[in-house]
Amino acid sequence: MTRTLAKLAATVATAALMVALGGPAAQAKDFLLGSELPLTGNLARVGQGMHEGIAVAIDMANKAQAGKHSFKVSTIDDETSPAKAVAAVEKLIGDGVVALTGGYGSNIIGPASEAAQKAGVVYITSGGVTPDLTGRGYKTFFRINNTDGYALAMIGLLQDMAAKKVSVVYLNKEATSNLAKQVKDALGAKGVTVTMHEFDGATSDFKPLINKVKLQDRPDVVAMVGYENDYVGILRAAKVLKPDVKAMVGVWSLATSQMAKEFPDLMENVHGTSMLPYPVEFTQPEALEFAATYKKLFNKEPDYLGQFGYVQTRLLIDAILRADAAGTLAGGGLPDELRKTDAQTLIGRVTFDAKGDNPNFTHRMGQHQGGKVVLVWPKEFANGAMRFPATPW
Repeated sequence: MTRTLAKLAATVATAALMVALGGPAAQAKDFLLGSELPLTGNLARVGQGMHEGIAVAIDMANKAQAGKHSFKVSTIDDETSPAKAVAAVEKLIGDGVVALTGGYGSNIIGPASEAAQKAGVVYITSGGVTPDLTGRGYKTFFRINNTDGYALAMIGLLQDMAAKKVSVVYLNKEATSNLAKQVKDALGAKGVTVTMHEFDGATSDFKPLINKVKLQDRPDVVAMVGYENDYVGILRAAKVLKPDVKAMVGVWSLATSQMAKEFPDLMENVHGTSMLPYPVEFTQPEALEFAATYKKLFNKEPDYLGQFGYVQTRLLIDAILRADAAGTLAGGGLPDELRKTDAQTLIGRVTFDAKGDNPNFTHRMGQHQGGKVVLVWPKEFANGAMRFPATPW
């Protein structure tokens, strides 16, 4: 009995000494995150961009938490396939990930996040903006951006251009159709003549569609709502047919450094959503560290896709640390902790409503100019003058 009491006293003394010396009051932990992304297939470029941003968030978290906790991410390529995305999520959850960060394309994120919801695992993304994703009542689904933010940016730019006639060329997927309709309704309410042209994802020759725009619509501006390969096809057709328009305007996946490098002849003067200019211009400490870490890991400047991947993962990591400190992480407390988020980030203020949406999200518009992406809208964030009228031809 005396020996047992002596051991207990020694244990208590050791614990007290560790606390007094600043030792870990809680055990250091290794947190494994999961990421399902399109690293091959039609969305490979955007998937890679988000993947890089996630890696930067992990690297910066490990630097900040050195000696306390560590983070790793296990990534599976969903090959731009909904079925493979679901399989990837199920595999990652089976491997014991704490939460999931990633996903691109609303039609892919939908079933992937449903698999996460069934398992009670948080899924956070910046790659799916259709309203239906946050209309399902899923407690575990979060996103930092939405259709409204993209639509407002496109509408704002078109209004600044004083466009009277706009042809909207859009992919017949859920997210793209929703955004196109939102643009049509908003512009129509302001007296703008809007003509809608839907196309299928299998479309490879856009010349018939662009010819119709050229001869029948005769718009001031062509508004494109699709993804990378769609933009390339539309712009190739437009460069051949040369419609008499003042501008070509798109949304996501367009105003990026990668598109400028791969298709310089098609991108010049084209507009698209972008939170960042390229090359990037940062002044705040977190932003400077983000850019420096990005450069260290990938030997290039970040663009807005990496920025989104970083922000969603940083917010997730912050919530994991808070839940762990509160002792609620193991008991399924991460969704509630993430919903308490109120943070100033590289994309502005982020909070999450009851549906997991960020009601503060607004985007910016960039323009390809001589291999750079120059922010041109809104004026308070512009780092250069808009070229208008101007097209790639």
